[in-house]
Amino acid sequence: MKIIIKIILAILFFLCLLDMPYGYYMLVRVLAMTGFSILAYYMHKEERDLEMIIYICLAILFQPIVKIPLGRVLWNIVDVIVGLGLIISIFFEKSKE
Repeated sequence: MKIIIKIILAILFFLCLLDMPYGYYMLVRVLAMTGFSILAYYMHKEERDLEMIIYICLAILFQPIVKIPLGRVLWNIVDVIVGLGLIISIFFEKSKE
């Protein structure tokens, strides 16, 4: 389940680099907040506190209620970094198993 959430979120973040309607970005914010909250819960259950804190911070960053005005270019950079981080974390998680 965690891997599926990470893949979906990474795809959504990379699609944010395209010129999409505003509603898409709001949908990504809601899905990202939900996905990162679920991932934080899983990390809490596995007692992986550092990763839990990272996912909580990402859920706060992407939450749709109080938008953080970073500007289009900076948001694109954040989307790429977070998307790559999610993909890299999949490979590290597979190597731990």
